[in-house]
Order: sequence, then C-alpha cells, then structure tokens
Amino acid sequence: MLKRRADRLAVTRENMRGGQGPVTMFHLLDGDEEMYRKGRLFAHFILEPGCSIGYHVHEGESETYYILKGTGEYSDNGMVTTVHAGDVTFTADGEGHSIKNIGEEPLEFIALILYK
Repeated sequence: MLKRRADRLAVTRENMRGGQGPVTMFHLLDGDEEMYRKGRLFAHFILEPGCSIGYHVHEGESETYYILKGTGEYSDNGMVTTVHAGDVTFTADGEGHSIKNIGEEPLEFIALILYK
C-alpha cells in the first residue's frame, strides 16, 4: 500500500485538549485496522506559532512525539522543557503531557499512540 501526501486529508481541531488555537493533523495510518488494533493514532501534526495541545493524561496507552521542525515547549508530567527537531518525547500509561509552539515557524511532529 502507498498513501500519497496529496491523498491525505487535513483535519483541523480548535483548542485541542484545552489548548490554544487550531491544530492541523494528517493521519498517516487509519487507526485500528491499519495498526492491527495495537494503537489508535499515527499522524503528522502542525501547530502554528502560539498554538498548543493542552495538558492531558493517557490511560491504557502511551504517546510518542518525534519533532520534525520548529521549537516547542513540552510539559512532561508538569516538568516543562524546550523541544527541537530530532527530539523524541514519550508519555507512558498514566502520565500526562502538553505541547506548545513557542517558535516563529510551524511546529511539526509525528505522534504515535499505542495501546498498553
């Protein structure tokens, strides 16, 4: 199977998880079927400057971000740090996180949510 970039639809959510502004998401795989029921999300996210995904806790799953471009402020269970292209974050089952674009260009990352 091949999924061309031009064939993926952009999904935009306002104030995702209580965050600020719009978040654009391109699904890379379609949840349960293409992830063999091992996860629910594999997507490319884009946050414009000042936009964020609010703090949330994962239950029964983990989430990993691979930062592709830009600069973000990442909260790992309340501990705030700056992330850049090439960084990887991991939020385990029962833990929480948030991310905000603090740079002047779009913040882009791949997100993967796997079931425990």
